[in-house]
Amino acid sequence: MASDPIADGLTKIYNASQAQHPTVEVRASRFMGQILEVLKQEGFVRSYKPMGETPARRMLRVYLKYAKKTPAITQLKRVSTPGARRYRKARELPRVLGGLGVAIVSTSKGLMTERDAYRQRIGGEVICYVW
Repeated sequence: MASDPIADGLTKIYNASQAQHPTVEVRASRFMGQILEVLKQEGFVRSYKPMGETPARRMLRVYLKYAKKTPAITQLKRVSTPGARRYRKARELPRVLGGLGVAIVSTSKGLMTERDAYRQRIGGEVICYVW
């Protein structure tokens, strides 16, 4: 059992992307589904769908995105961990690669990119960086 299932899922997605696998399966949770939805909206993954019948074996199959054999995800880093949470105010939200990358932020209005959180003037916990 992983002590940080979000980091485990993000690592699986990054490793599969670097190995140029077409799909990867990660443990299903509502939070991971929200992260994948943000990644899909930002164009880092093609899609995802739930797999498995029982709650103990529920997985999410992630369909990775490539452009001429180059992965859409170049790097994926977990920022906030269970032992060290990273919270930022709206004006202190990080810009990833000068706006080319995305920081996923957990706010009181749900998961969103740092750009959306800045526009709405709400801060939150910085979950990860993706570029």
